[in-house]
Amino acid sequence: MIEEYEGNEEHNWQYFYVGSYTDEQHPDGIGLYKLDPVSGSIKQIASYSDLPHASFLALNEKRTILYAVSEAETFQGELGGSAAAYQIEPETGKLSKLNEQPTHGSAPCYISLEEIGNHVYVANYSSGSVTVFPIEGDGRLGQHTQLVQHEGELGPQTDRQEAPHAHSIVPSPNNRFVISADLGLDRLLVSAIDAESGLLHPHSEAAMKPGAGPRHLAYSADSRYVYAINELDSTVTVLHFEADAGVLTAFQSISTLPEGFSGENTCADIHLSGDGRHVYASNRGHDSIAVYAVDRASGTLSVVGWQATLGRTPRNFALSPQGEFLLAANQDSNSITVSAWMRKPGCCKKRGNRRGIATGLHQVSLGKKGRLQACVSGLELFVYGRACLTALAHV
Repeated sequence: MIEEYEGNEEHNWQYFYVGSYTDEQHPDGIGLYKLDPVSGSIKQIASYSDLPHASFLALNEKRTILYAVSEAETFQGELGGSAAAYQIEPETGKLSKLNEQPTHGSAPCYISLEEIGNHVYVANYSSGSVTVFPIEGDGRLGQHTQLVQHEGELGPQTDRQEAPHAHSIVPSPNNRFVISADLGLDRLLVSAIDAESGLLHPHSEAAMKPGAGPRHLAYSADSRYVYAINELDSTVTVLHFEADAGVLTAFQSISTLPEGFSGENTCADIHLSGDGRHVYASNRGHDSIAVYAVDRASGTLSVVGWQATLGRTPRNFALSPQGEFLLAANQDSNSITVSAWMRKPGCCKKRGNRRGIATGLHQVSLGKKGRLQACVSGLELFVYGRACLTALAHV
């Protein structure tokens, strides 16, 4: 998923983008970084202040356009957030903004593309809706063509499930369906995609346990299973997915927390390893990445262990192309932690060092010659300020 560019080192750097919440002192919503694929050190290259509260990012298949949502309260004088498109400069990864469109929903928190790359889908958390945008020939976002309001019976946790809350929307690999996780409804909602228009039609749904609060999801490599992370009860639900029929059936629920943990915790993000052998899930409170082994025959999960992120509230995370590194965005400590995975499947080196104190999100000091001179495992880049690292998308 990471495109490699020629660098000045003996090896190529790998580029990635980070989305952040913003304020007047820290206005940069998107940052461009590079990762050293040998040492695991990271360095910021550029930052962009033209999209506040860039809470989620996505790339098109060719890695030529970056799409992002702005979780701002208003856009162009109207209530609701926005979605934006950026052209990526091939040689450097730097961004040029193409355009921005209103989502007509409150607090957009997730953005994705269907496999063909003709449409973009946005989940609006506060209003509990999803928005469909066509993609124009140059990658710009067209005016929205559909706004779908989620409806249904609410979950039992009245402080968080007082209304529908669409938290993600992910197209199926066969491009026939999208699955939207609604935290407020305790449901995964499956919609059929119209092949020509990209419009969504309600198709089926799968209920989570009451009070689970589904947030994000990931498909297995063969599309037979879906792994959904539940924010409110700190579990992962495993579902069988009939890809041609668009039907989900839950058959396993497994905790993201070690036995005996009694502190407060909410879950955030979930990903599969590139070889499909492991699932990773982030804990906010326990401040860790839970690691599971995947039974390839049945799709069921078993616990391998937990890796501390060396920061508070790991919201989103990403894996490097070969799975050597896991990059975790710690929202409440304003940091990115890079962990190096050991050759033993699914395990992470536990030693760690912290380096690189910065005065702002776009002013990063990484030691001599701009690189961390330390052990590759557990490297942490500090980015002080109120801006919160909330999304990772690879170039």
